[in-house]
Amino acid sequence: MKLTPEQRIKLHDFNNLTKSLSFNMYDVCFTKTKEEREAYIRYINDQYNAERLTSILKDVASVIGAHVLNVAKQDYEPQGASVTMLVSEGPVEEAPDSAFEESPGPLPEAAVLHLDKSHITVHTYPEYNPVEGISTFRADIDVSTCGEISPLKALNYMIHSFDTDIMTMDYRVRGFTRDINGNKLFIDHDINSIQNYIPDEVKDEFDMIDVNIYQENIFHTKCKLKKFDLDNYLFGYKKNELYYDEQKEIAAKLKHEMDEIYYGRNITRA
Repeated sequence: MKLTPEQRIKLHDFNNLTKSLSFNMYDVCFTKTKEEREAYIRYINDQYNAERLTSILKDVASVIGAHVLNVAKQDYEPQGASVTMLVSEGPVEEAPDSAFEESPGPLPEAAVLHLDKSHITVHTYPEYNPVEGISTFRADIDVSTCGEISPLKALNYMIHSFDTDIMTMDYRVRGFTRDINGNKLFIDHDINSIQNYIPDEVKDEFDMIDVNIYQENIFHTKCKLKKFDLDNYLFGYKKNELYYDEQKEIAAKLKHEMDEIYYGRNITRA
């Protein structure tokens, strides 16, 4: 719910609340041979390299209304990539000459780091099971903001930026700010679930579980795709190229893998 100017809480000085969203997505694939596994890893590295991830994070910053101050990105061998982005709630203006006598003009980096605490990061983790023939790709995005900008505004965009089978999301509000009367405010917006910020058409596609600690302003939601089509999990061929018993066995392995990720624990197969 968006507050009108008349409804907004008047704060004393700067809004010091820190709002942190961790978004984790998983893509699961059956890779029967070493060649298939290596091809899948190459595909992931190509699709989600540091350049593409940087573009995604810049869009996230734009959606939440943040200004990008600095970007650090890195691709890794044999696989994986990371991007870290420093952002601010508003544009960082040039300092007057008197503010930094030795460094007139733009604020020095050390001052930016102290003045603007918000950041966005992403790390990717391709991996595989050497026994079951399952490969997984995980991407972790963390958006931490201070002030009025909220990382939850970018949640729908992040969901649609990846091919996702499973998602886990954590949101926490930390610290406090004060109103003009000096009273502490430990949260400045209404929320009872991260699902409040996920569109209905997305929620219809996933099974969802919430684990929330309302009194601590901690919210956790995990999601698993409802629809299962084996063709979407085979790399380089279709299910009609397999015997029926092979299809059943592969589907069982994939569903077991997704259940373990979704519930966050090892599950004994029947």
